[in-house]
Amino acid sequence: MRKITHWINGAPTPSDTDRWGDVFNPATGVVQAQVPFAPSAEIELAVSSARTAAASWGLSSMSTRTEVLFSFRHLVNAHRDELAEIITAEHGKVHSDALGEISRGLENIEFACGLGSHLRGGFSSQVSSGVDVNSLRQAVGVVAGITPFNFPVMVPLWMTANALACGNAMILKPSEKDPSPAMRLAELLKESGLPDGVFTVLQGDGDVVGALLEHPGIDAVSFVGSTPIAKSIYSRGTAAGKRVQALGGAKNHMVVLPDADLGVAADSAVSAAYGSAGERCMAVSVVVAVGEIADPLIAAIAERMNKLVIGPGTDPASEMGPLITRQHRDKVASYVAGAADEGATVVVDGRTMQLEGDAADGFFVGASLIDNVRPGMAVYDDEIFGPVLSVVRAATYTEAIELVNANQYGNGVAIFTRDGGAARQFTAEVTCGMVGVNVPIPVPVATYSFGGWKDSLFGDAHMYGPAGIDFYTRTKVVTTRWPDPASSSVDLGFPKTR
Repeated sequence: MRKITHWINGAPTPSDTDRWGDVFNPATGVVQAQVPFAPSAEIELAVSSARTAAASWGLSSMSTRTEVLFSFRHLVNAHRDELAEIITAEHGKVHSDALGEISRGLENIEFACGLGSHLRGGFSSQVSSGVDVNSLRQAVGVVAGITPFNFPVMVPLWMTANALACGNAMILKPSEKDPSPAMRLAELLKESGLPDGVFTVLQGDGDVVGALLEHPGIDAVSFVGSTPIAKSIYSRGTAAGKRVQALGGAKNHMVVLPDADLGVAADSAVSAAYGSAGERCMAVSVVVAVGEIADPLIAAIAERMNKLVIGPGTDPASEMGPLITRQHRDKVASYVAGAADEGATVVVDGRTMQLEGDAADGFFVGASLIDNVRPGMAVYDDEIFGPVLSVVRAATYTEAIELVNANQYGNGVAIFTRDGGAARQFTAEVTCGMVGVNVPIPVPVATYSFGGWKDSLFGDAHMYGPAGIDFYTRTKVVTTRWPDPASSSVDLGFPKTR
């Protein structure tokens, strides 16, 4: 059985733990590797190594850091097919989806390569007689990144690119469900010329996360995952005096007005709901059909669903792969079963799908479509994180916007319409952090920042882009005077600015 290692001080580091987790191939249900859950001694080694490296990396020149990041960007791009294969093997998503994830990660490296402008300070001359003031940005120190299973390359790059560009050392704790992509990123960073210890991969479970949150050697923590865990991490991390950004879950709505292009809306709903088997925090999980468009829209969505090809991610014909674990597959299926009991209408039941051969024991469930859903039903209230699309019918635009704004989550939302005035009003009124107009998954490009509102974000720090630079740096203001020795004198009065 293959044993996955940590990456500490620039090298793969075998674990001496007695606690291990199984890493499955979701397409077959077979255990393909084991991942260690780091004991305290290995956590201490990782943090100590990172702190030592952070001291010199934080003082390195911008040109040195830029050179490493440009090289890293080149290597990730050159190895994108290999990285996608590793993602598919442990996560299960289809190859094209894995490639898309890597492309969005590359955007973040490209943004970080512009660190010369991102880290530029300010300068004010002669603020008082002979006095100048300048501001500068400095690294926070050692930062920890705790990342989810659903994007094992993209989300680590959201954090790592900016953290390293700003001069920090990064300790990445990837999901124990698909830990290998992080190890390959570590190898590529080493090949890029990154000094040993600046990037660490520490494998583990919730206990390891808790140890990082409480460790005095960690200065900041970045997290992406479910809302209950995000809330806990923010609370525990800030209580320990750390800077924390914690992104949580979502229940993303797609509002379709009566004037929307029916075909575009149906295509977008299917793509956004069932891509990556719905295991995306930005997946559309609720379509709000306004007025008379509901019946034809549901029919168009169902027609497209019936053509979806579901199978192993290694099969080029597959459009949707398995879920990450058997337990999660069964939980997703339970929501479909419960929806009918609560009075909703199951239009397409994905539980009936069956695969043959090795895939028969994989963690597959088909795409489901549920109509007549209302708030208060579990299928509406909970973040299912699977290929289940609910339809809520609204009589008017006002009813639709009130429904969206009443939801506890505020991650992403989309509106489909031909009416520019309605779209403009919607973007102003909706209480979500990321809004799409005829764009079903409005994930910002790397020059902006990612983050929701309400129970989708704890704290006020968004991820990557300009907000990422802010999070991974501290501002220092320096006030300078070079006095004329001949005019110097003792003055006990309050310092004057004029």
